[in-house]
Amino acid sequence: MEQPKAYIITGPTASGKSSFAHKLARAIHGAIINCDSVQIYQAIENISASPFANREFSDEIDGVPYRLFSILTLDEQISVADYIKMAREQYDYVIAHGYVPIFVGGTGYYINGIINGIAEIPEISDDNRKRAREMVATDLDAARKLVPDCIATDPQRVARALEVFLETGRHLNEWQKAKRVGAIMPTPFKILINPPLDILHNRIAARIPEMISGGAIAEAQYIIDNNLDPRRAIGAEQLCEFLQGNISKDTAIENWITKTNQYAKRQRTWFKTQFSADLTINHIPTTVDIDLVLA
Repeated sequence: MEQPKAYIITGPTASGKSSFAHKLARAIHGAIINCDSVQIYQAIENISASPFANREFSDEIDGVPYRLFSILTLDEQISVADYIKMAREQYDYVIAHGYVPIFVGGTGYYINGIINGIAEIPEISDDNRKRAREMVATDLDAARKLVPDCIATDPQRVARALEVFLETGRHLNEWQKAKRVGAIMPTPFKILINPPLDILHNRIAARIPEMISGGAIAEAQYIIDNNLDPRRAIGAEQLCEFLQGNISKDTAIENWITKTNQYAKRQRTWFKTQFSADLTINHIPTTVDIDLVLA
Protein backbone atom coordinates (compact mmCIF):
# COMPACT_ATOMS: atom_id res chain seq x y z
CA MET A 1 0.00 0.00 0.00
CA GLU A 2 1.00 3.62 -0.33
CA GLN A 3 2.84 4.74 2.78
CA PRO A 4 0.56 6.74 5.09
CA LYS A 5 1.53 10.31 5.90
CA ALA A 6 1.27 9.65 9.65
CA TYR A 7 0.68 6.82 12.11
CA ILE A 8 -0.79 6.30 15.54
CA ILE A 9 0.45 3.21 17.36
CA THR A 10 -1.36 2.44 20.58
CA GLY A 11 -2.27 -0.39 22.90
CA PRO A 12 -2.43 -1.23 26.59
CA THR A 13 0.59 -0.96 28.83
CA ALA A 14 3.25 -3.65 28.31
CA SER A 15 1.91 -4.55 24.84
CA GLY A 16 5.20 -3.87 23.08
CA LYS A 17 4.05 -0.76 21.20
CA SER A 18 7.15 1.33 21.96
CA SER A 19 9.57 -1.24 20.55
CA PHE A 20 7.34 -1.83 17.54
CA ALA A 21 7.06 1.89 16.84
CA HIS A 22 10.82 2.33 17.04
CA LYS A 23 11.40 -0.47 14.52
CA LEU A 24 8.80 0.99 12.19
CA ALA A 25 10.36 4.44 12.51
CA ARG A 26 13.74 3.09 11.48
CA ALA A 27 12.16 1.40 8.47
CA ILE A 28 10.26 4.44 7.17
CA HIS A 29 12.38 7.39 8.30
CA GLY A 30 9.89 8.12 11.04
CA ALA A 31 9.91 10.29 14.15
CA ILE A 32 8.30 9.22 17.42
CA ILE A 33 5.90 11.68 19.09
CA ASN A 34 4.81 10.74 22.58
CA CYS A 35 1.11 10.44 23.39
CA ASP A 36 1.50 8.97 26.87
CA SER A 37 0.45 11.29 29.69
CA VAL A 38 3.01 9.85 32.14
CA GLN A 39 6.07 9.55 29.89
CA ILE A 40 5.76 13.27 29.22
CA TYR A 41 7.20 13.81 32.74
CA GLN A 42 10.85 13.68 33.68
CA ALA A 43 12.40 11.97 36.73
CA ILE A 44 10.11 8.91 36.49
CA GLU A 45 11.46 7.26 33.36
CA ASN A 46 11.73 3.82 34.99
CA ILE A 47 8.36 4.04 36.71
CA SER A 48 6.68 5.15 33.48
CA ALA A 49 8.50 2.54 31.33
CA SER A 50 9.79 5.37 29.16
CA PRO A 51 12.10 4.63 26.23
CA PHE A 52 14.59 6.80 28.12
CA ALA A 53 14.70 4.62 31.23
CA ASN A 54 18.38 4.09 32.12
CA ARG A 55 19.37 6.02 29.03
CA GLU A 56 20.85 9.49 28.85
CA PHE A 57 18.11 11.78 27.65
CA SER A 58 18.45 12.98 24.08
CA ASP A 59 16.22 14.06 21.25
CA GLU A 60 16.83 10.79 19.44
CA ILE A 61 17.47 7.07 19.96
CA ASP A 62 19.51 5.18 17.36
CA GLY A 63 18.96 7.99 14.90
CA VAL A 64 15.17 8.12 15.41
CA PRO A 65 13.88 11.50 16.65
CA TYR A 66 11.88 11.35 19.90
CA ARG A 67 9.61 14.25 20.81
CA LEU A 68 7.55 15.18 23.90
CA PHE A 69 9.27 12.73 26.25
CA SER A 70 10.47 13.90 29.70
CA ILE A 71 9.68 17.54 28.99
CA LEU A 72 7.72 18.47 32.14
CA THR A 73 8.67 18.46 35.80
CA LEU A 74 6.44 16.50 38.16
CA ASP A 75 4.93 19.62 39.69
CA GLU A 76 3.76 20.97 36.31
CA GLN A 77 0.18 20.60 35.15
CA ILE A 78 -0.90 19.92 31.58
CA SER A 79 -4.36 19.86 30.02
CA VAL A 80 -5.38 17.99 26.91
CA ALA A 81 -5.54 21.33 25.11
CA ASP A 82 -1.94 22.02 26.19
CA TYR A 83 -0.87 18.63 24.90
CA ILE A 84 -2.63 19.06 21.56
CA LYS A 85 -0.91 22.41 21.05
CA MET A 86 2.53 20.90 21.74
CA ALA A 87 1.78 17.81 19.67
CA ARG A 88 0.75 19.92 16.69
CA GLU A 89 4.01 21.86 16.91
CA GLN A 90 6.01 18.63 16.91
CA TYR A 91 3.90 17.13 14.13
CA ASP A 92 4.60 20.15 11.94
CA TYR A 93 8.27 20.13 12.95
CA VAL A 94 9.00 16.51 12.04
CA ILE A 95 7.16 16.81 8.72
CA ALA A 96 9.13 19.95 7.89
CA HIS A 97 12.32 17.99 8.50
CA GLY A 98 11.31 15.14 6.22
CA TYR A 99 10.17 12.56 8.80
CA VAL A 100 6.97 10.52 8.99
CA PRO A 101 5.16 11.34 12.27
CA ILE A 102 4.45 8.30 14.46
CA PHE A 103 2.40 9.03 17.57
CA VAL A 104 2.97 6.37 20.22
CA GLY A 105 1.25 5.91 23.56
CA GLY A 106 -1.76 4.54 25.36
CA THR A 107 -3.49 7.67 26.66
CA GLY A 108 -6.95 7.65 25.15
CA TYR A 109 -7.82 11.31 25.60
CA TYR A 110 -4.59 12.36 23.87
CA ILE A 111 -5.25 9.98 20.99
CA ASN A 112 -8.83 11.15 20.70
CA GLY A 113 -7.68 14.76 20.59
CA ILE A 114 -5.08 14.04 17.92
CA ILE A 115 -7.68 12.45 15.63
CA ASN A 116 -10.88 14.31 16.49
CA GLY A 117 -9.82 17.53 18.17
CA ILE A 118 -11.12 18.61 21.56
CA ALA A 119 -14.50 19.82 22.78
CA GLU A 120 -15.03 23.47 23.59
CA ILE A 121 -15.79 22.95 27.28
CA PRO A 122 -17.00 26.00 29.25
CA GLU A 123 -14.49 27.80 31.45
CA ILE A 124 -14.23 26.24 34.91
CA SER A 125 -14.68 28.53 37.91
CA ASP A 126 -11.87 28.80 40.45
CA ASP A 127 -14.23 27.49 43.15
CA ASN A 128 -15.07 24.29 41.28
CA ARG A 129 -11.46 23.80 40.23
CA LYS A 130 -10.34 24.07 43.85
CA ARG A 131 -13.20 21.89 45.09
CA ALA A 132 -12.37 19.14 42.59
CA ARG A 133 -8.72 19.09 43.59
CA GLU A 134 -9.58 18.99 47.26
CA MET A 135 -11.92 16.04 46.68
CA VAL A 136 -9.25 14.17 44.74
CA ALA A 137 -6.60 14.89 47.37
CA THR A 138 -8.93 13.70 50.16
CA ASP A 139 -10.11 10.45 48.53
CA LEU A 140 -9.10 9.68 44.96
CA ASP A 141 -11.18 6.49 44.76
CA ALA A 142 -14.32 8.28 45.94
CA ALA A 143 -13.70 11.08 43.45
CA ARG A 144 -13.32 8.59 40.60
CA LYS A 145 -16.72 7.06 41.45
CA LEU A 146 -18.31 10.42 40.72
CA VAL A 147 -16.84 10.35 37.21
CA PRO A 148 -17.08 6.64 36.29
CA ASP A 149 -16.30 7.21 32.62
CA CYS A 150 -12.85 8.56 33.47
CA ILE A 151 -10.35 5.70 33.04
CA ALA A 152 -7.38 7.77 34.21
CA THR A 153 -5.56 7.10 37.46
CA ASP A 154 -3.54 10.32 37.43
CA PRO A 155 -5.17 12.62 40.04
CA GLN A 156 -4.87 15.56 37.66
CA ARG A 157 -6.99 13.76 35.06
CA VAL A 158 -9.59 12.70 37.62
CA ALA A 159 -9.73 16.26 38.95
CA ARG A 160 -10.23 17.57 35.43
CA ALA A 161 -13.14 15.22 34.81
CA LEU A 162 -14.60 16.08 38.21
CA GLU A 163 -14.32 19.85 37.81
CA VAL A 164 -16.14 19.66 34.47
CA PHE A 165 -18.92 17.65 36.12
CA LEU A 166 -19.15 20.09 39.04
CA GLU A 167 -19.23 23.09 36.70
CA THR A 168 -21.64 21.80 34.05
CA GLY A 169 -23.50 18.85 35.51
CA ARG A 170 -22.35 16.82 32.52
CA HIS A 171 -19.61 14.22 32.41
CA LEU A 172 -16.46 14.96 30.47
CA ASN A 173 -17.16 12.18 27.98
CA GLU A 174 -20.47 13.88 27.12
CA TRP A 175 -18.65 17.09 26.26
CA GLN A 176 -16.11 15.10 24.29
CA LYS A 177 -18.91 13.89 22.02
CA ALA A 178 -19.85 17.46 21.18
CA LYS A 179 -18.40 19.58 18.37
CA ARG A 180 -14.61 19.45 18.38
CA VAL A 181 -11.85 21.71 17.17
CA GLY A 182 -8.11 21.45 16.66
CA ALA A 183 -7.64 17.91 15.29
CA ILE A 184 -4.01 17.35 14.28
CA MET A 185 -4.53 14.61 11.73
CA PRO A 186 -8.01 13.21 11.09
CA THR A 187 -6.77 10.35 8.88
CA PRO A 188 -3.64 8.69 10.32
CA PHE A 189 -3.00 4.99 9.84
CA LYS A 190 -4.10 3.59 13.20
CA ILE A 191 -2.39 0.50 14.62
CA LEU A 192 -3.69 -1.18 17.77
CA ILE A 193 -1.41 -3.66 19.53
CA ASN A 194 -3.72 -5.63 21.78
CA PRO A 195 -2.43 -8.97 23.11
CA PRO A 196 -4.67 -11.08 25.38
CA LEU A 197 -4.90 -10.04 29.01
CA ASP A 198 -3.09 -13.12 30.30
CA ILE A 199 -0.06 -12.27 28.15
CA LEU A 200 -0.15 -8.67 29.36
CA HIS A 201 -0.41 -9.82 32.98
CA ASN A 202 2.66 -12.02 32.57
CA ARG A 203 4.65 -9.21 30.96
CA ILE A 204 3.60 -6.72 33.62
CA ALA A 205 4.57 -9.11 36.41
CA ALA A 206 7.96 -9.71 34.77
CA ARG A 207 8.87 -6.13 33.97
CA ILE A 208 7.99 -4.40 37.25
CA PRO A 209 10.85 -6.08 39.19
CA GLU A 210 13.12 -5.06 36.31
CA MET A 211 11.89 -1.47 36.60
CA ILE A 212 12.66 -1.53 40.32
CA SER A 213 16.17 -2.84 39.81
CA GLY A 214 16.65 -0.32 37.01
CA GLY A 215 16.11 2.73 39.18
CA ALA A 216 12.41 3.08 40.04
CA ILE A 217 13.13 3.17 43.78
CA ALA A 218 15.52 6.11 43.35
CA GLU A 219 12.80 7.89 41.36
CA ALA A 220 10.29 7.31 44.16
CA GLN A 221 12.80 8.65 46.69
CA TYR A 222 13.16 11.77 44.53
CA ILE A 223 9.39 12.25 44.71
CA ILE A 224 9.48 11.98 48.51
CA ASP A 225 12.50 14.24 48.88
CA ASN A 226 10.87 16.95 46.78
CA ASN A 227 7.41 16.63 48.32
CA LEU A 228 5.80 15.77 44.97
CA ASP A 229 2.53 13.96 44.35
CA PRO A 230 3.31 10.23 44.00
CA ARG A 231 -0.02 9.55 42.32
CA ARG A 232 1.24 10.97 39.05
CA ALA A 233 2.08 7.44 37.86
CA ILE A 234 1.11 3.92 38.81
CA GLY A 235 4.03 2.49 40.75
CA ALA A 236 5.20 5.75 42.27
CA GLU A 237 2.63 5.71 45.05
CA GLN A 238 3.31 2.07 45.88
CA LEU A 239 7.08 2.57 46.03
CA CYS A 240 6.71 5.71 48.13
CA GLU A 241 4.57 3.75 50.57
CA PHE A 242 7.37 1.19 50.83
CA LEU A 243 10.10 3.79 51.27
CA GLN A 244 8.08 5.51 53.99
CA GLY A 245 7.83 2.23 55.88
CA ASN A 246 4.10 1.76 55.44
CA ILE A 247 4.24 -1.49 53.45
CA SER A 248 6.83 -4.11 52.58
CA LYS A 249 8.69 -4.16 49.30
CA ASP A 250 6.87 -7.35 48.25
CA THR A 251 3.52 -5.72 48.98
CA ALA A 252 4.53 -2.64 47.00
CA ILE A 253 5.38 -4.82 44.01
CA GLU A 254 2.16 -6.80 44.36
CA ASN A 255 0.07 -3.61 44.57
CA TRP A 256 1.89 -2.09 41.61
CA ILE A 257 1.22 -5.18 39.51
CA THR A 258 -2.46 -5.19 40.53
CA LYS A 259 -2.96 -1.51 39.71
CA THR A 260 -1.20 -1.90 36.36
CA ASN A 261 -3.32 -4.91 35.45
CA GLN A 262 -6.45 -2.93 36.27
CA TYR A 263 -5.25 -0.06 34.12
CA ALA A 264 -4.49 -2.38 31.20
CA LYS A 265 -8.02 -3.74 31.43
CA ARG A 266 -9.51 -0.23 31.35
CA GLN A 267 -7.34 0.65 28.37
CA ARG A 268 -8.56 -2.42 26.47
CA THR A 269 -12.14 -1.37 27.14
CA TRP A 270 -11.43 2.12 25.76
CA PHE A 271 -9.81 0.73 22.62
CA LYS A 272 -12.76 -1.60 22.09
CA THR A 273 -15.35 1.16 22.32
CA GLN A 274 -13.53 4.34 21.29
CA PHE A 275 -10.77 3.46 18.83
CA SER A 276 -11.24 2.26 15.28
CA ALA A 277 -7.97 0.65 14.19
CA ASP A 278 -6.88 0.17 10.60
CA LEU A 279 -4.73 -2.73 11.77
CA THR A 280 -5.00 -4.73 14.98
CA ILE A 281 -2.13 -6.93 16.15
CA ASN A 282 -3.44 -9.43 18.70
CA HIS A 283 -0.04 -10.55 19.97
CA ILE A 284 3.30 -9.11 21.01
CA PRO A 285 4.50 -7.65 17.71
CA THR A 286 7.55 -8.92 15.84
CA THR A 287 9.52 -7.87 12.78
CA VAL A 288 7.06 -9.92 10.72
CA ASP A 289 4.37 -7.41 11.68
CA ILE A 290 6.62 -4.58 10.50
CA ASP A 291 6.80 -6.31 7.13
CA LEU A 292 2.99 -6.59 7.06
CA VAL A 293 2.59 -2.88 7.74
CA LEU A 294 5.03 -2.03 4.95
CA ALA A 295 3.61 -4.52 2.44
